[in-house]
Amino acid sequence: MAGDRTIEEATFDLSEAGARRLDEQDPLRAERDLFESPIGLKDAAGRQCVYLCGNSLGLMPKAVRPALEQEMADWSDLGVDAHFDGANPWFSYHEIFRPLAARLVGALAHEVVMMNSLTVNLHLMMASFYRPDATRFRIVIERGAFPSDCHAVASQAHFHGFDPDDAVIALAPREGESLLRVEDVERALREQGDSIALVLLGAVNYVTGQLFDLEEIGRIAHDIGAVYGLDLAHAAGNVPLRLHDWNVDFATWCSYKYLNSGPGAVAGCFVHERHHESDLPRFEGWWGNNPASRFRMAPQFEAGPGADAWQLSNPPIMAMAPLKASMEIFDRVGMEALRAKSVRLTGYLEALIDSIDDDRLQIITPRDPARRGAQLSIVVQGEGRPFRDRLQQHGVVGDFREPNIIRLALAPLYNSFHDAWIAAERLKEALAG
Repeated sequence: MAGDRTIEEATFDLSEAGARRLDEQDPLRAERDLFESPIGLKDAAGRQCVYLCGNSLGLMPKAVRPALEQEMADWSDLGVDAHFDGANPWFSYHEIFRPLAARLVGALAHEVVMMNSLTVNLHLMMASFYRPDATRFRIVIERGAFPSDCHAVASQAHFHGFDPDDAVIALAPREGESLLRVEDVERALREQGDSIALVLLGAVNYVTGQLFDLEEIGRIAHDIGAVYGLDLAHAAGNVPLRLHDWNVDFATWCSYKYLNSGPGAVAGCFVHERHHESDLPRFEGWWGNNPASRFRMAPQFEAGPGADAWQLSNPPIMAMAPLKASMEIFDRVGMEALRAKSVRLTGYLEALIDSIDDDRLQIITPRDPARRGAQLSIVVQGEGRPFRDRLQQHGVVGDFREPNIIRLALAPLYNSFHDAWIAAERLKEALAG
């Protein structure tokens, strides 16, 4: 591959034996055995594919089956009494996640709640935090944000009577560049600061894999008088976060990507504690009511503690059981250990791709490990969507984004250095035709 070489490349043995040695030295190597291997994914030669698509859908933890079976057994044996007498009482089931989610995203326990799906939570948060008026009504996102975010902010602007083409500001990289610079974000925010009501960024951009300077951008957003929210879909379980310390106003995230909780899994929500006793409006439902009075069935709403007050309905237990199984793994291993492996594993794949002598390849993900998560986005010049299919025919399951970007994600819980080595070898095969 033409272009700059990474600093760390010289420290890697890029041979297959070198990959095997790195796996032997990996303190997290045993975690791989906690996940189901996608044995149904085979390449054209019948070889099992290497799965590098955890940024779209994480692999299934083996603990999911018994977790679901437990809840089905309680339903079968106890019926409605499982709400209080089950092995994991359904009435308080969502409370299991408070300490787990808080440690995952750097929050206080009462600042987080697992509920709904990401975009539903995003709308619930904007119902409270996007309070436009005639002069301060604009929403800032990044160009290339996930489409659901674009739809959500445009529809919120329209709902409040504004033209989305005027109300939504999409921050774009400089001409000829793929990544947003912090100084350009600051300039845009300060130039239009008096009109900006909300800054809402994807913490890790899903196309490029760029991890934004979340603390600094938040400081600027608050300095201009805007609310600061984050979509953590590609950040939660991927990179260390400190939402409370960074004074983020609100955040939402899904859990089916790096958090391995299954398709359409229950999502997460963060509301900074300084807003818990404020007079912010919100949509309300009975599960947001104080649990001490919830079953009195009073028509008056008595807010539950902290972020719990934003809940609407009772939690979907069968959907939360996989989330519990997965998040217990994350909590035991810890983000510090996961991040350490992720940085080295992604750097190793980067070195392998850099060693490929093919001018069609260009990594557009930041080269600085501190500015990316467990993802490398690769432009393949002269190719399109069929290349992703050809890559899988050669044994690598990755993801494609228009017009010519292949996204490869090495999830540190279940991907190995040997996976990275195989992926690079099969990438060469796909490039050869």
